[in-house]
Amino acid sequence: MMAQLQRRYRAWVAALAGLKTVTQREAHFRIHICAALAVVVVGWWFDIQRTDWVPLVLCMALVMSLEAMNAAVEALADALHPEHHPLIGKAKDMAAAAVLIAALCSVVVAVVVFWPYWRV
Repeated sequence: MMAQLQRRYRAWVAALAGLKTVTQREAHFRIHICAALAVVVVGWWFDIQRTDWVPLVLCMALVMSLEAMNAAVEALADALHPEHHPLIGKAKDMAAAAVLIAALCSVVVAVVVFWPYWRV
């Protein structure tokens, strides 16, 4: 039981280290954090309903998670093949596209959620 708790603790420490790394090294991740903070401030300002928070929080989590995965793909690809390779470039582009898709869809969700509050 103690060994299992130690493994779980080490997993949490590693995850927090990864969060620190992506926050320090990835400018786009910091931009997404600022965007998420702006959404939270606007949501608080408009005093949006609890049910309106759910899609917003899920979108924020999705975009930041995909940005972290994109950074991981890029770091791993660079470590495995430091010189330019067209397939690695395509993999990096596709990982970045996943972030872009999620970010654009998040903007749509934010417009849908906030629209009724702006109209009042």
